Amino acid sequence: MVALPSLPNEPTRRKSDRRGRVPVLWRALMLLDRAFVATTGRLEVTGGIPEDLRERPLLLAANHIGVFDVFVLIAACRRIGVAPRFMATAGLFDTPIVGGVLRRSGHVRVDRGKGHVIEAFRHAVTALQDGAPVVLYPEGRISRDPGLWPERGKSGVARMALAAHAPVVPVSQWGAHEAVYWGTPSVHGWSDIKPLVKSWLRAVRNRPTFRVHFGAPVDLADLSADRPGDAIRARDRIMRAITADLAPLRRDEPNLPRFHDPTRPTDGSSPWKP
Repeated sequence: MVALPSLPNEPTRRKSDRRGRVPVLWRALMLLDRAFVATTGRLEVTGGIPEDLRERPLLLAANHIGVFDVFVLIAACRRIGVAPRFMATAGLFDTPIVGGVLRRSGHVRVDRGKGHVIEAFRHAVTALQDGAPVVLYPEGRISRDPGLWPERGKSGVARMALAAHAPVVPVSQWGAHEAVYWGTPSVHGWSDIKPLVKSWLRAVRNRPTFRVHFGAPVDLADLSADRPGDAIRARDRIMRAITADLAPLRRDEPNLPRFHDPTRPTDGSSPWKP
């Protein structure tokens, strides 16, 4: 197994206080993910989660920059001793093998569509109240901003945090977009998979740096789930916190990313760009 390097500014590694409650399958998959990410590039993790939040419902809100960044997030969480649940679309849960793995690992199913919004919201809030940290992407998709800055984001993440009285830790990441191309909206055959494989093999050769920063909890104490407009205010604070912590990670790429992915759409925009 490839060892991950330690950096002077990285958080101290520690075993999770919730280790006994983490499904064995998920612990094993996180270990495999660590090796996968280490094979692909170099992981740098800064910041952390305060000790007083580790035994409370906790939401980790991350920017979305590529199809590989979920693997980087898992490895980064493991580095700081956290085994989070992820919110995944119903399509993944309905596949024969992947769906079973997600269920046994304790992840949260999200059925899209207006008829399922309340149920998805309830599942997420329940997971938070059960004490498991939950990772969500407020943007809802990989950023299509030309500069890969966070898009506006949706208020659902903020509503979950306010309803569960859960602290929100912003997670900013940069570099995972260099590991695998965006690809296509759907896969129909090898022609759709080939660019992804080739881009990953290129990353294994070039070994990009994956930077992940766990920021200070976002202050939402003055906001309420029942007060009109507060979810939007919470959303804005979360997105601004993610963007503020992202800027130092990409200090030498303030405008466009150096890495060009010819498959990623660039028809979006970011209202948060510094």
